[in-house]
Amino acid sequence: MTAAETEAEDLAPRRAGPTDIADPLIRHEARKAFVWIGMVALFALGVFLSQSLLVIFGGVVFAALIDGGARMIGRVMPIGRGWRVAMVLVASLLFLFWLGRFAGSQITQQAAELPDTIESQFHRGLAWLQQHGMEVRVRDVRSIAQEAMGGISQVTAVLGGLFGALTTLFLILVLGIYMAMEPRLYRRGVGWMLPVDRRVHFEATAQVMGRALRRLLLGRVIGMTVEGLFTWCMLQFYGVPMAALLGLITALLAFLPNIGAPISGAIMVMVGFSVSAEMGIYTIFVYVLIHLIDGYLIVPYIARKTVDLPPALVLAAQLIMGVLFGLLGLALADPLVAMIKIWLEREAARNGGEPAEKLANVEHS
Repeated sequence: MTAAETEAEDLAPRRAGPTDIADPLIRHEARKAFVWIGMVALFALGVFLSQSLLVIFGGVVFAALIDGGARMIGRVMPIGRGWRVAMVLVASLLFLFWLGRFAGSQITQQAAELPDTIESQFHRGLAWLQQHGMEVRVRDVRSIAQEAMGGISQVTAVLGGLFGALTTLFLILVLGIYMAMEPRLYRRGVGWMLPVDRRVHFEATAQVMGRALRRLLLGRVIGMTVEGLFTWCMLQFYGVPMAALLGLITALLAFLPNIGAPISGAIMVMVGFSVSAEMGIYTIFVYVLIHLIDGYLIVPYIARKTVDLPPALVLAAQLIMGVLFGLLGLALADPLVAMIKIWLEREAARNGGEPAEKLANVEHS
């Protein structure tokens, strides 16, 4: 190799390439453009993977529910975390077995009768409206309902076709169990991908989010239990048909704030009026009483222990998530809004100069 070739080879790494930009201003603007392009690409990727991300968040919510039960057991039984998680799962399976074994036959029979009762009350309501001069036909109501549900079915068909209801539920359960077994492992993994100067803040924020999510779910479980049992006892006392089924429906729909109570109340009132006017008025009284208990006892308790969310904000999130992701999005809208609010508050506190260590009360399992 000649001296000229050697010199040319030494200068090669310092020569401008086809992707080098000599002008500093253009180079600065190009970097800014690449940053914006990357943000748009990440946003598009998030939209494309939104269904999968929602399933993962559902696993986080289920893990927080298991973790809350394991922590409660740990207060009275100082045993390993794995044993406590196993006890929570076994207790849940035993409850489901009891529900299917002892109450399943009765509830199944009542569930078979409920659609006919609702349909008969629906026709009676239309007849009453027609008697009072309102020309409302069954065909018109059904067409409106089909048009309203058409958009939802088209959007949620992606999630339903990709996983299916049972597959989605199975994935949420599996993800939740794995996360509940070793929550610190996954927190450290996510924190490791962040810059070093943000890891302490992330760990503190994750602790605050986890504590708020556990308390939010505890309040939901308390509300579901109280409202379901109270409805069943009150309706059974007066002899309302399908009392057990109506209590179960009320308990399940109590997980959906703002939306669940009117739906369960409407079903309850229609069943009551299917028997007599007096029983219908009694079911209205029961619904109002349940609403008062939920509004003045359960909801304030949840807000005081977790995150105080404006009802209009939660309702708006439920409508949006319900249209985009169906029932799964509707169920997870409330905890998702709570986590976003906590994250924004923590970021505001960090930008205000308050140390992250003072903002979190780190819990140890």
